[in-house]
Amino acid sequence: MHSLDTVKTRQQGDPHRPPKYRQLTPSYLSIYRQEGVLRGLYGGAIPAAVGSFAGTFCFFGAYEYSKRWMIDAGISPGVSYLAAGLVADAVASPVYVPTEVIKTRLQLQGRHNNPFFHSGYNYHGTGDALRTILRTEGFGALFHGYKATLYRDLPFSALQFAFYEKERDWAKQFRGQKDIGLGLEILTGMTAGGLAGTITCPLDVVKTRIQTQLPAGMHEMKSTASAAAKQHSATTTNTPPLRPSTSSTLSSTLTSAAQSRRTISTSSPSTSLPHATSHTLPSSSVVRGLHFIYQTEGMAGLFRGVGPRAVWTSVQSGTMLVLYQTLLQYFEDGKDELV
Repeated sequence: MHSLDTVKTRQQGDPHRPPKYRQLTPSYLSIYRQEGVLRGLYGGAIPAAVGSFAGTFCFFGAYEYSKRWMIDAGISPGVSYLAAGLVADAVASPVYVPTEVIKTRLQLQGRHNNPFFHSGYNYHGTGDALRTILRTEGFGALFHGYKATLYRDLPFSALQFAFYEKERDWAKQFRGQKDIGLGLEILTGMTAGGLAGTITCPLDVVKTRIQTQLPAGMHEMKSTASAAAKQHSATTTNTPPLRPSTSSTLSSTLTSAAQSRRTISTSSPSTSLPHATSHTLPSSSVVRGLHFIYQTEGMAGLFRGVGPRAVWTSVQSGTMLVLYQTLLQYFEDGKDELV
């Protein structure tokens, strides 16, 4: 389902006004035709696979343990499912957030030196993205948007498993037995994931913007340097050339100004969009981000990418949860045979 996630990321993080990517099918076909499969639709698939494997390992271990502990302690099943989803995502997030940052940037970027979409990023691949982020932004940049990711994933996981467990209870009552069958297993997983994904879409939009947007400092730095260059040009036109000491002072001033601002790692500065064409969030605060997007783009802005997100979370949840229940049943049957 990674290609749908890429379309969702493009729709949510598109800095162009008006946005290039709007509807699901045209966006999908446009990326495929212009950028191909591996670098276009499946850009960022490697960090996604790494983060998914490690994160899911931690998630389901924490979910099963905390859920069973709370139920055994006498806590109602509904509360246990909800709380276990929260606990599980809190445990898994330190593992998958760094890979999420790299994945999201590569998805937004697309192919290297992309002539069809200018995101502000221009990495050669996963390894280059990791090295460049560490070199130019520091280790902390790998956790950029960590709070926003938690704000999105904690309620998503809680809602997903609360819906899922409740729907399975209804399905068991409907069938009159524990085994609800493959069809209902798929249906409960897909509806639980789709509902949770749709409800939490605004939080996903803010998370994507925070992790992918270019900081205002980069644009301000370019504007400052441009203004200084124009002033210098005007001065040299109407006055004698600057003495070497004055020229050195100006160069040092521009260099200091550039070094005082954190810049996003790109190998081609020309890929950055002018600040005036994008709605850069005023801070990394999720609440302020939601308010700002609503003020500037309305409800449509808060639900950008809801189509591919709903489809992606539905199919992904249905597949994951059916396999999850199949493996649980397999292990339980094996345990019974040993006993």
